[in-house]
Amino acid sequence: MWKELSVWFFLAIIVINNFCESSPASTHMHSGREREEDGGYSPRDHNHIVNGEHHVEFDHEAILGSVKEAEEFDQLPPEEARKRLAVLLKKMDLDSDENISRKELKAWILRSFKMLSDEEAKERMEDADENEDGKVSWAEHVADSYGSDHSEEDDEIDEHGNAIMKLKNMDIEDEKLMKDDKVLFDVADLNKDGLLDAKEYPFFSHPEEHPEMWPIILQQTLREKDMDNDGRISFQEFVGGESGTRQKDREWLISEKDKFDHDFDKDGDGSLDSSEIIAWMVPSNEEIAEEEVTHLFASSDDDHDDLLSFAEILDHHDIFVGSEATDYGDHLHNIHTFSDEL
Repeated sequence: MWKELSVWFFLAIIVINNFCESSPASTHMHSGREREEDGGYSPRDHNHIVNGEHHVEFDHEAILGSVKEAEEFDQLPPEEARKRLAVLLKKMDLDSDENISRKELKAWILRSFKMLSDEEAKERMEDADENEDGKVSWAEHVADSYGSDHSEEDDEIDEHGNAIMKLKNMDIEDEKLMKDDKVLFDVADLNKDGLLDAKEYPFFSHPEEHPEMWPIILQQTLREKDMDNDGRISFQEFVGGESGTRQKDREWLISEKDKFDHDFDKDGDGSLDSSEIIAWMVPSNEEIAEEEVTHLFASSDDDHDDLLSFAEILDHHDIFVGSEATDYGDHLHNIHTFSDEL
């Protein structure tokens, strides 16, 4: 009884301490990537199932490795979609037995994740590369991400004598994000020429997918959250270091405590060490790929032999790549719903 009251008292104290703090409603952008409410990088599958609703776009992208190709497949007639999928299956089938094992499917999905990141980085770079020289300068990134309301006379000089770009009317949160971006930018600039080329830019746009960048992510997370500077993050620091607009109610705190204890604090010592912080901040593509394999097998392994035959995949082609068939069914449903309402 007293132990339970102590837990509730602890949570109540945190509620009071954080009552006036704010936090984003869902995610915010940082270096071109979405971030979760707790600050971690959004996992690749964060839009797969939302509020219990399944979105097939993720499944299609996980097979095709391209948002553009997934959109193109959605417009194809069913026969053409199956024909193109059959070509992919031969590439996916590493042992040429006309079956796709879980291991083969996982390897293919991890390959697709890499291709999706490369596609995202290329598009992001093209948007930022204002002078179209195939490289992105720091000024180009700032103009693309934060606006171009800049005057050199507003810049500040840091302790190393370097100019810190300042924009007019920039709020404190954006200033902090821009400083973090500058650190990532400088580390990603491997040849130190002040520009990011096509090889360097992915390190900046997707730092969570490059282990070389993880020490910077750790450093920035500790600076943001580690209030007592002990190199670890306690639960109170985990929830108290956020900023945003919503009140932190009891239900939210209980949810966060459960996540902290069971998802992140692997050794159960009540705080997160460096490796646990990285595991929190950086989503595991391996785990996401495993979950996607399980999902696709559950949806299409009709004979339950733990293999996906070419026939099974092609019979369920709409699950893997989509086609006009699924769109047509949606249109019919919408028409019927509209008629019923009339």
